[in-house]
Amino acid sequence: MIGPCIALRGVRKRYPMGGESVLALDGVDLDVAPHDYVAVTGPSGSGKSTVMSILACLDTPSSGSYLLNGRDIARLDAGELATIRNREIGLVFQNFNLLPRASALENVMLPLVYRGVRHGERSRRALAVLEQVGLAHRADHLPSQLSRGQRQRVAIARALCSEPSVLLADEPTGNLDSASAAAVMALFDDLHAQGHTVVVVTHEAEIARRCRRIVTLRDGRIVGDVLAAAAPPPCPAAQPEQADVHPR
Repeated sequence: MIGPCIALRGVRKRYPMGGESVLALDGVDLDVAPHDYVAVTGPSGSGKSTVMSILACLDTPSSGSYLLNGRDIARLDAGELATIRNREIGLVFQNFNLLPRASALENVMLPLVYRGVRHGERSRRALAVLEQVGLAHRADHLPSQLSRGQRQRVAIARALCSEPSVLLADEPTGNLDSASAAAVMALFDDLHAQGHTVVVVTHEAEIARRCRRIVTLRDGRIVGDVLAAAAPPPCPAAQPEQADVHPR
């Protein structure tokens, strides 16, 4: 039997604040199986952003354990964590985090540059994932020449380029209009259908319901872990290019 690709056990996280210690996570246990599609949701201050930071290896637990593909993340040093982020985790941020003076293709290639992949190979792989997200024809465009929805799809392509074992998306629709948000979530639906493991952090119930499973946090604890009541809704009538033609 294949074990979970993500396993949190008794994870607690404390942050210093004003001379005191604030408990952000209080004994979180969470398994994510390979090929799962999970939403992590909850109100502001529930701990979902802290969970994302730990899953993304941007932070480590104060206590408890985090196993990623069987490897204990808490035992790794900063250099090893950076390697994990580059090779095993595909990150998608609310604010896109694209280099403004780099083309879409150059932004997508960036993880492979850090890995030392040769230019021809990284260009081929970057073009392939841009094609996958429907933006190969925008490969030479700067972020300022793209709509918000297109920028987020470039960010998703960048996350895919490293062929990670897990895709982590932090409020991926937070800066998008409803049509662009639907197009981006339709892309995540497709990626899950292709076998990718996808974890989406969101405060939006409509977005969470598109996932197969919904994990709810409150006051640093998991208070709900259920299968979504319905299958993801069909893709919107408007195609992505129609939904986000104009830069915003």
